[in-house]
Amino acid sequence: MSLVELIAQADERGLAASGLACLDRCVPLLGGDDETLRPLWGNLADASDAADWGQLLEQTRGKLDSSKGEGEGEGDEAVLLVHRMLAAAPADRCAAEVRTWADACSVASLQIHRLLDPAADAGPVDSGREGRTAGMSPLVAAELRRQVIVLEVLAGHGAGGLRRALEVSTEGRRVLRAVVSRRARGRS
Repeated sequence: MSLVELIAQADERGLAASGLACLDRCVPLLGGDDETLRPLWGNLADASDAADWGQLLEQTRGKLDSSKGEGEGEGDEAVLLVHRMLAAAPADRCAAEVRTWADACSVASLQIHRLLDPAADAGPVDSGREGRTAGMSPLVAAELRRQVIVLEVLAGHGAGGLRRALEVSTEGRRVLRAVVSRRARGRS
């Protein structure tokens, strides 16, 4: 199943986790650490109150707005895309709002990985989301796989899949952090 189809079929928790996972993997560009989005991940568990999502989101935005990003600065397109993902996160976790956000986060995250991958072509990322991955650079293809895994795990296991989704996101965050670090060293 393509990523577009998985997003179309996902439930509220899967959609919120999908958008959150994309943001989580890109948070190093905003200076966030491994724990920055942890409260939002915790809010996706069965025992949590979905009504707390908005307050936790505002706290997270406050932390990330006050931290220093690892990107090139204000004009860095990748950093701007991460800021947009964070700004667009809905305060209400209802399915309609998180579906739009999850879809936008998917595109933005793939675009960020394409921007940071020196081997990437300049083409759009939509074909990969629809299942056509020929010619995709390794960094972008790996991000696409992570997005698919998160949605599949949550579709198959519900809240029980959150731990695996977080593991996949953590792995992707470490990869992106290494790419950003290499990029910064290459410029100095």
